[in-house]
Amino acid sequence: MEELLTRVAGAAGINEELARKAVGIILAFLQKEGPAAEIGQLMAALPGAQALADAEGGAKGGMLGAIGGLMGGGGVMALGGQLMGAGLSMGQIQSVSKEMFTVGREKAGEDAMGAIVGAIPGLGQFV
Repeated sequence: MEELLTRVAGAAGINEELARKAVGIILAFLQKEGPAAEIGQLMAALPGAQALADAEGGAKGGMLGAIGGLMGGGGVMALGGQLMGAGLSMGQIQSVSKEMFTVGREKAGEDAMGAIVGAIPGLGQFV
């Protein structure tokens, strides 16, 4: 997990505390929205991922998250709102997402990550 957080922080130009929060928010979102088998593979491949997802699973996205919720119950729009509410810019969100999915591909495999991206509408634009 520390390798992932260091890489995400470096790619997005953020500190490790914000990287930890962002990765936790994304992992919690993936658990909620993604295919269970492939999410299980990803979580197993990243020791500490479950604790991080659990810690950030209740995060709210402020006004942007509320707007996303009004526009269809959540999805990627609500995820973006949560990440912006945590203090990330749109460019940083893309950097965090891309690096996180790069590490996911290295650890859990291309098949698992491809299935996750394919199962969640709109996620492909961020990874």
